Amino acid sequence: MRIAVASGKGGAGKTSVTASLASIWDTPLIVADADVEAPNLHLFLHPQIEEERYCGLDVPRLEITRCTQCGLCRDICTYKAIAAFAGRISIFPDMCHGCGGCFAVCSAGALERTQRELGILQRGTVLEGRVRFLMGRTRIGEAMTPPLLRQEHLFLQEMQAVLPADILLDAPPGVSCPAMTAARDVDVILLVADPTPFGFHDFRLAHQAFLPMHKDVRVVINRAGAADNAAGDAAVRAYCREHGLPLLAELPFERVAAEQYALGGLLVHLSEQWQQRFEALRDALRQPNVGATVAQRPQEAHHA
Repeated sequence: MRIAVASGKGGAGKTSVTASLASIWDTPLIVADADVEAPNLHLFLHPQIEEERYCGLDVPRLEITRCTQCGLCRDICTYKAIAAFAGRISIFPDMCHGCGGCFAVCSAGALERTQRELGILQRGTVLEGRVRFLMGRTRIGEAMTPPLLRQEHLFLQEMQAVLPADILLDAPPGVSCPAMTAARDVDVILLVADPTPFGFHDFRLAHQAFLPMHKDVRVVINRAGAADNAAGDAAVRAYCREHGLPLLAELPFERVAAEQYALGGLLVHLSEQWQQRFEALRDALRQPNVGATVAQRPQEAHHA
């Protein structure tokens, strides 16, 4: 089972949810941080790194003495990484997505392959070796994350080939290319909803963005039951009912939870009740999608 924990915005709580789920997962698991622009899952799980890979992307370099200035490479480049100025071809390697089309159409052999550094991938273990861990980190100044995410996906496949396991993926926030790339090959998308006005707006955007992927989307509300925000909680619940989204849990707004997060601790370690919440969420994730249900009673979240 491959689960991406996603959100419509940063700060909704997806990393906290991912880390706590990983700690109570009771079958073989790989937990991966796919937020390669700003990874922070390691701050909660403290991995023992065993391998580090530097990743690059094949990009073209122009050998001007062989170039006929035919412009075919410029014409095929959807990403405008190749342009012509005053009839001369120029290449902007930082804009290249590595599709390879320019190499295919250059009959003069004027394009040579070189590499642009993307970043690094780190593999190891967490939680006293019980769970395997993978994270990516882009190089400073790298503008695009999907090429590194695709290499992280290949690394995940290698790890699964050695020992089959479920995957928990801490996805990039938002609904841009990184989030779509990370969620492309998962079975379930767990959307963490922040029930504030801005959070609810971005939650709806995320759901609509993932719809064309035809994924099994499920929901958990984080920070439910905050003072004077009953309308926000109700709005998320109503949206889930309207769109048939299973609402698997509501994690309550509590000061101790915020303090635990600030100290880099896991929510699941707060109390037996918090552990039961995450165990119920884990078990609900394993069930087939049978429509909108709530694994935890909504009123439980309002006592905080």
